Amino acid sequence: MIFDPRYLLFVMLPTMALAFFAQWWVKSAFNQASQIPNSRRLTGAQAARQILDSAGLVSVPIQPTQTAAMRQGSGSSPSLDDHYDPRDKTLYLSGAVYGSASIASVAVAAHEAGHAIQDAQGYVPMQMRSALVPAANIGSNLGISIVIIGLVLGITQLAWLGIGAFSLGVVFALMTLPVELNASSRALQLLTTTGVVDQSEMGQARSVLRAAAFTYVAGLAAAVLNLLYWISIVSGSGGRRR
Repeated sequence: MIFDPRYLLFVMLPTMALAFFAQWWVKSAFNQASQIPNSRRLTGAQAARQILDSAGLVSVPIQPTQTAAMRQGSGSSPSLDDHYDPRDKTLYLSGAVYGSASIASVAVAAHEAGHAIQDAQGYVPMQMRSALVPAANIGSNLGISIVIIGLVLGITQLAWLGIGAFSLGVVFALMTLPVELNASSRALQLLTTTGVVDQSEMGQARSVLRAAAFTYVAGLAAAVLNLLYWISIVSGSGGRRR
């Protein structure tokens, strides 16, 4: 329980490698596309507004994130905390996206607008993911602790209960993937149908969205690897007790 080389080899190292690659890809793709202004010189906020209005979502507000407000004029590296919040029906854009007229900014803004459209249309995977949020948060935070307590106390049933709780976080990561991929697919279509970008700019926009999508693939892989590891530990523990 103190140190297991299998965890290092089969969970920690692959997870770190995936996270590092995902972060590098997103930063590289975004930085490259952020240097290229879109032909219409639309900011991320303007692009999102145009896309939302075209979908009939004129009442959905677009706000800069608090991080964006704090970073304006600070010279700090941009923080990409763009998101759509289905609770207050508001689209939030970071400073690197809200006021920037690059291809990268309109691609990210279109992706978040895609989430707003999903919400308005009652996209089932998004509804399922939202319903899982409370249980997934509890399971992700407490699941492994319950597993360890069960193993230490020799109560296999308690350890399996922890596995079940942690699995909720894995299911949430699994449900997140189609939601994000669908939002990116919508974004690519909306960017062209609304005239935000032209065909010559689609390659850069697609590169940014693919890189962003891989972060969710990496997150799911990390969650699955952790789950499989702890299942193997609890299964082995139960076998020894028999």
